[in-house]
Amino acid sequence: MAESVVIGAGATGVATARQLAESGKRVRLITRSGSGPDHPGIEQIALDAGRTDELAEILAGATTVFNAAMTAYHTWPETMPPLFASILAATERAGADYVMLGNHYGYQRTTGPVTERTPMAPHTRKGRVRAELWRQAKDAHDEGRLRVTEVRAGQYLGPGAVSAFTLLVAPRIREGELALVHGNPDAAHSFSYTEDVAAALVAVSGDERAWGRAWHAPVITTTLRQAATDLAELHGAPEPRLEPLTERDMALLSFTDPLWREFAEMSYMSERPFLVDDSDVRDTFGLKPSTLREALAA
Repeated sequence: MAESVVIGAGATGVATARQLAESGKRVRLITRSGSGPDHPGIEQIALDAGRTDELAEILAGATTVFNAAMTAYHTWPETMPPLFASILAATERAGADYVMLGNHYGYQRTTGPVTERTPMAPHTRKGRVRAELWRQAKDAHDEGRLRVTEVRAGQYLGPGAVSAFTLLVAPRIREGELALVHGNPDAAHSFSYTEDVAAALVAVSGDERAWGRAWHAPVITTTLRQAATDLAELHGAPEPRLEPLTERDMALLSFTDPLWREFAEMSYMSERPFLVDDSDVRDTFGLKPSTLREALAA
């Protein structure tokens, strides 16, 4: 029986499963398709995590459950709550500890650096979803039903990561083409490298100080323009040409994929500086972020 179960095989879920396996843990990775990395220490399971009874059977005997699941971005308000409720309930039945992968959407809008003590008072739909998912898990912890913690990450960098940078900017920069960017390319922003986030998930799962609160994963604070410039240099590409997406651009992109329609309400995070304070995870667990070049080179 696996000690650790990871639900979701996005870039961070895969990195978490791999890091756990490389540390000697027996790992099960659950996805609807049964996909995942080819690793002798990782058992791949095909299961819809929304099927609570079946999931609870798979989780039986596990020590820790890592929830890195994600539904389609444009369906969050409808699809995330029932999925996370199922994972929480199944984890509770199994008697395992519960580690959630979250993000920074749930905080109230602020002009200063965001800390884990910034109020969870979001003004967006997706922010309210994220805040409520954490509230439900934290309530379960406070009621003594299971131990819970959450690691919150920002816009992702890294192989297989899905973010505005990886989708819109990176492919164009590598080809020396004009890149349309979401927001202000010169506003400071705190990015998260998938391997650093996975390291934080693994670290909190094994430390008694982690439970009952959320932690920010280590962040790389830079500007989108600097990230694009470093990426171009790494690939021997010309100096980046960046232009902000217009409303018309966003409308045209939305015809091809509803994902883009959802970016509008989160524009406040990219049009001005959005800074995240990661000092708690650094000071408590000794974690540090990779460099920007390390994240881009991966």
